[in-house]
Amino acid sequence: MTSTRLPGKVLLPLAGHTVLEHVLTRCRAIPGVDVVCCAIPEGEGGSGLADEARQTGAVVVAGDEQDVLARYLKAARAVEADIIMRVTSDCPAIDPDICGQVLAALDASGADYACNNMPRAWPHGLDCEAMTRTALERAGKEAREPHDREHVTPWLRRSPEIRRVTLDGPGGDAVAGRWTLDHPEDYAFFEALFDHLQPLPHIAGYLEIADVLDVHPEIATLNADHHDALPQETRP
Repeated sequence: MTSTRLPGKVLLPLAGHTVLEHVLTRCRAIPGVDVVCCAIPEGEGGSGLADEARQTGAVVVAGDEQDVLARYLKAARAVEADIIMRVTSDCPAIDPDICGQVLAALDASGADYACNNMPRAWPHGLDCEAMTRTALERAGKEAREPHDREHVTPWLRRSPEIRRVTLDGPGGDAVAGRWTLDHPEDYAFFEALFDHLQPLPHIAGYLEIADVLDVHPEIATLNADHHDALPQETRP
């Protein structure tokens, strides 16, 4: 809500629903998810978020605005979660199936942490992470840097003591895709994209969206100026 580049972005309307409703509806459809929890910042700025999240059926937990790691721990404890999946609220195209595969990879591998972006192998905006409660509690105790506290998982992604696994993706040109909401141009991208998708309750996954963009390549040009450089990050 306090984004300087696109204020109030997660409550913007998109195809008849708010961005946040799209995100939470998609989270509810992730295979293996038992409860969806919206971890919002404390204070008056979160009141609209809380109302919107609750009407989608999500549990709402409010915590520290800057120490998001502490907020995640508070939410995990509140719902007694053994496994936590992290999805950010500015990704209205998050794919439930891909998220489910990350959860399954965590379970099958016995790892502490799983993701789909070490290195990035999907369009930016399909990123998701899953971790055990034990690993998150450990991060809460050992992560000290403000960057680690604000962004929740950097300590888990680099600590040599954490066992990690990543989900491979299509790679190639797909990695250049920008499907996240940070700038007005990103909002224009999503408005144009969702005009070509079936409305909720239908949930378009990665392949369906990729097909739309193949047929309408002009949509991807709307936010092309904000495409990120690929991170120099190794595999776990």
